[in-house]
Amino acid sequence: MILKELREHRQYPEQTKSDASRAVYERDYSRLIHSPTFRRLQGKSQVFGAGTGDYYRTRLTHSLEVAQIAREAARSLTRLYPEVLPEQAENAGLMIDPEVVECAAIAHDFGHPPFGHKGEEVLQGILEKLIDRRTEKELTRQPGTPTPEQAAEVQQAMRRKYEHFEGNAHNFRLIMFLEKRENVNGLNLSDAVLLGINKYPFSGLDNPKGMYRHEWEYISHIRKEWQIPGTHRTLEAQLMDLCDDIAYSAHDLEDGIKAGKIEVHEHFLRDSHLNKLIVQKIMTLEDEVWKGWTKEQIQPKVDLVLDEFLKIWNEKMPTCENDYSRTRREVKAYWVSLFVGSLGVIANGDWKKVTFVKDGVEDEDMLRTVSVLKSFAWVTMIRDLRVQRLQKRSEWIIKRLWDAFLDPVASTAIIPSDWLQRYEADQKRANPIWTWEHMVIDYIAGMTDAFAEKIYNELYGLKVGSIYDLD
Repeated sequence: MILKELREHRQYPEQTKSDASRAVYERDYSRLIHSPTFRRLQGKSQVFGAGTGDYYRTRLTHSLEVAQIAREAARSLTRLYPEVLPEQAENAGLMIDPEVVECAAIAHDFGHPPFGHKGEEVLQGILEKLIDRRTEKELTRQPGTPTPEQAAEVQQAMRRKYEHFEGNAHNFRLIMFLEKRENVNGLNLSDAVLLGINKYPFSGLDNPKGMYRHEWEYISHIRKEWQIPGTHRTLEAQLMDLCDDIAYSAHDLEDGIKAGKIEVHEHFLRDSHLNKLIVQKIMTLEDEVWKGWTKEQIQPKVDLVLDEFLKIWNEKMPTCENDYSRTRREVKAYWVSLFVGSLGVIANGDWKKVTFVKDGVEDEDMLRTVSVLKSFAWVTMIRDLRVQRLQKRSEWIIKRLWDAFLDPVASTAIIPSDWLQRYEADQKRANPIWTWEHMVIDYIAGMTDAFAEKIYNELYGLKVGSIYDLD
C-alpha cells in the first residue's frame, strides 16, 4: 500500500459521498470543529476556572492557539527539511503535513475532564480505589490465604476490566467511540490524524499514560501497518506535542501576568522562595533533559531563564510606549517566535525526531528553558490560594457525582437516556467496551465545569435552573 493510502485510510468505509470533492484532512478538520466535544472545550478550565473572566484562556482558546502555532511550525519545517514532504518521506510516519498537525492540535485536549488537571487526577483516583476494593473483595472469596502472585494476578485482572482514567486515553475514547457519525461510533478520522494525536503510543496496561484497550487495538494495528518501530511517534505527533508545550509556556504566563499572579520585576522574579518552588516542581518531572540533574544544577538554570524573562520584558516595555498590556503580548510573541524558530528535525536511531535544534544537534538547553517557563507558570498559578480552593471544590463535586451515578439500578433515573441506550447496546457486543463504572467515568469526564456544578447542585440541594432545561 502506498504511503498516501496508508495515511488517508479510515477505520470504517465512508457512507456519504457528497463531500468527496473535499480533501481528506479538510473533512477531518470539519468533523473536529463541528463536534460537540470541541464546543464543550469553551466550558473547560485551562488554568483559571472557565467563566472566571472574559480574558483568560479556556481549553478551547488554548487548542486554537496550539493549532495556529503547529500549522505555522509545520509549514516552516517542510521548507527547511524537504525530506518530510510526502514525495520524499520514506515512511508514512516521517511526513509532516500542516493540515494533519493542525487537526491533531485541535483535538489534543478533547479528553480533558471538567476542572482541568485536578479533574483528571480525581477520576483516576476514583478508579484506583475501585480496583483496590474489587481486588480485595475477590481475594476474600478465594479459599486460603492468597500468595502475592495470586493477589497480583487478581489485581491485574481488575485493571483489565476497569482500566484507568487518563486525559489522552479519553481523547481517543471520544474520537473513536463516544462521538457519533452516521452509522458508526466515533468521528472516523483518517489514520494520519489519529496517529498525529497519539502522544503516548502504548497500552494503559503497560503505562499509566497509555490508551484504553478498545482504541489501542486499532491504533496498534495501524502502527504495525505503517511499520513504526518500538514506541516512536509520528513526526506530526511530536510536533503537536512540542507546540502544546510552547503555547503553555508562553500563553499561560500571559494569563498569570494579566491576573496579577505574576509580577514582572526584580523583587518577584529573583525571590528565593519562588526559585525554590520552581526547582522542586522540575524535580518531580520525568523529562529526559533533566535526567541526573541535582537541585544545585537546576537552580542556576532557573535563575538564568527568569533573568532572561525580565530582560526581554524591560527591552519591550519602552518600544510598547510603557503600555503594560502591549508589553505582555509582545513578550508572549517573542517567546513563541523564539521557540518555533528553533524547531528542526534530526535523526533518532532508526527513526527521526522533531525537537529544538542548534548546529545540527538537539538543543537540550532550549528544552530546559521551555520546562522552566512551564514550571514557573505552574507554581505561580496552580499553587495559588484561590486556584487551590477551586480545585478542592472541584474534587468534592466530581466525587459526589460519582457517588450519585455508581449504582446501576438507582441511577438510571438520573443519567440521560442516550447514555443508557449506548450502554445497553454496548453490552450486547461480543466484547463490550464498557463496564458500568467506566461508562459513568466517561459521562462525568465529558462535562464542562459549569455543567458538572449544575448537576451537583441539582442532586445535592442547591437547585439551579429549571426542570425544563435540557441536559
